[in-house]
Amino acid sequence: MLAAIEVAVENAVATVTLNRPAERNAMTLAMWQDIARIFDELGGDAGVRAIILTGAGGNFSVGADVAEFGKVRSNLAESAAYEVAVDASSDAIAAAPKPVIAVLEGYCLGGGCHLAMPCDFRFAHTSASIGIPAAKLSIVYGIRSTQRLLALVGLSNAKRILYAAERFAAVEAKRMGFVDRVSSDPMSEAKAFAADVAALAPLSVAGAKRILNGLAMGEGALDLEAAQAFIDFVSDSDDYREGRAAFAEKRRPAFKGR
Repeated sequence: MLAAIEVAVENAVATVTLNRPAERNAMTLAMWQDIARIFDELGGDAGVRAIILTGAGGNFSVGADVAEFGKVRSNLAESAAYEVAVDASSDAIAAAPKPVIAVLEGYCLGGGCHLAMPCDFRFAHTSASIGIPAAKLSIVYGIRSTQRLLALVGLSNAKRILYAAERFAAVEAKRMGFVDRVSSDPMSEAKAFAADVAALAPLSVAGAKRILNGLAMGEGALDLEAAQAFIDFVSDSDDYREGRAAFAEKRRPAFKGR
């Protein structure tokens, strides 16, 4: 049996693939839990400098596997536990100190958007279809995901997306700010971009990601003391000394992430 989520690493770039193509990569509770674990592990892997998140079979994800809700989300207690697992997955993506690029093809709906939004970038195929149909199921979209949506698209567009439960073409999603790039080959573009970023100073990327994500999540989300401590740490790091030396010697720096 194929794994529901596959991970491959090549040239310091990890590719995480949702792998239930027959179900359009609908997310089971076990998959939400696995995403949290996988991104925690990749975040701590010094051999990984960038991460691509995508789906198999021409779709990113149609969202949560509603077919299993009767078993895993049938009452208040189960719903609360389910939301904890869902939030843990997106928090792990956001917390990974590496750039994460979502490659969106086909459907990116509901829970698929939940996975895409904490990524640092979203590269979409021209035919991608994006939306959050929570209002069709009488579900209130989670607070953390709604905050991420608001940070990406602004108040008016966030209301439109959540109130109307519409599906948007990739070009419209880009206009709203949900998508960063639209092309006929988003995976190739994502790999090229990931390779470029992977060659840069990983501590700089990690610090920028921590600060920007914290600021985007609203007042109090960023631990100012921890952020300043990380800035100070990097200012006295081997990578900073290597960057200065490489600049003076007019050569490409060899960053080690320490």
